[in-house]
Amino acid sequence: MKVAYFDCPSGAAGDMIMASLLDAGVPLERLRAELAKLALPGWTLVARPVMKGAFRATKVDVEIDATAHRHHRSLRDILDILERSALDPSVKERAARIFTRLADAEARAHGSDRESVHFHDVGAVDAIVDVTGGVIALDIAGAQAVHVSALPIGGGTVGGPHGRIPVPAPGTAELLRGFPVVDTGVKAELVTPTGAAILTTLAASAGKMPALTVEAVGYGAGTMELPGTPNVLRCFLGRTVDGPAGDETVLQVETTIDDMSPQLYETLIERVFEAGALDVFLQPVIMKRGRPGVVLTALCAPEQVANLSRALFEESTTIGVRWSEWRRARLDREIVQVATAYGTIPFKVSRMAGRIVTVTPEFADVARIAREKSLPVREVLDQARADGRHLFSL
Repeated sequence: MKVAYFDCPSGAAGDMIMASLLDAGVPLERLRAELAKLALPGWTLVARPVMKGAFRATKVDVEIDATAHRHHRSLRDILDILERSALDPSVKERAARIFTRLADAEARAHGSDRESVHFHDVGAVDAIVDVTGGVIALDIAGAQAVHVSALPIGGGTVGGPHGRIPVPAPGTAELLRGFPVVDTGVKAELVTPTGAAILTTLAASAGKMPALTVEAVGYGAGTMELPGTPNVLRCFLGRTVDGPAGDETVLQVETTIDDMSPQLYETLIERVFEAGALDVFLQPVIMKRGRPGVVLTALCAPEQVANLSRALFEESTTIGVRWSEWRRARLDREIVQVATAYGTIPFKVSRMAGRIVTVTPEFADVARIAREKSLPVREVLDQARADGRHLFSL
């Protein structure tokens, strides 16, 4: 699988993410052509090589005609711009998800709601191009999953529309909940709200780099000059390396629900499977104030986490989804049609190092045959197991 790994030793910002992908080989003109599909005039994307300490890197700037963008924009304004655009639906969906998380984080930090959050004039255009450009660049690069290093939290204070505020900014701190961070001792705003929103929304995992064969490396330059540290974000593009047979990485996606009708869980599970889940199960839990709830857990391939998250948000009442990376070993398996005393039944045959370990009849087909023949299900199941063991000499 083609993946992107963002190594962020000196922070992350939206323009640095886009610049690192350009430096790794994404064609600038193709990115410009895709960004031109935004219904948003009055800006130009400029990229140039720069030196950051001893490192050559690419610097990206969004040059904006300030006279064309004199008003603030709400989340609804930005979502409308994305929806009216001619961009690919998957790009629209991911960009909208990033901006919604950013608005929610700012709302929590300032005690308001997402509709009250405003992205200020020129800065809103910059953010729209950075977020959408980053998503488009990942698509052009062919990245099917995003992985990110721990993010340096920075320190000190920084000026803003609300006066001097501590670093990380309150909105950024909200976005970093549940994400690994490190303190490198640098007193500066190393991670911007836009950078945090992009990486924490798209990341399938955070921390160490997954095993991969590196195909390209790109360096995206930041604006600041940091003492003793080159202000660059590094992007590795490559393909994941297969582990031992049957050894693979999966994501465990979870959400906790306490306010949904039990009738809806059947269709919710069906929708999550349709979204790419490998397995789904429910567990009853007791929540705060003694309320009963349900934890829905799903396993999926890393590239399916966005689809599963969307299914959970659309089909359940949850307002938050969490995931973690797990390694698992599984047996090779195949479906084999087996002739039994009661008819042909599909069996799941599992092997380890080529040796058959388990032979299991598909229960739905066993139950169907039992109904058709007016026999107890247990009788048909026992006979099917015996026939399977005999056929495969178990």
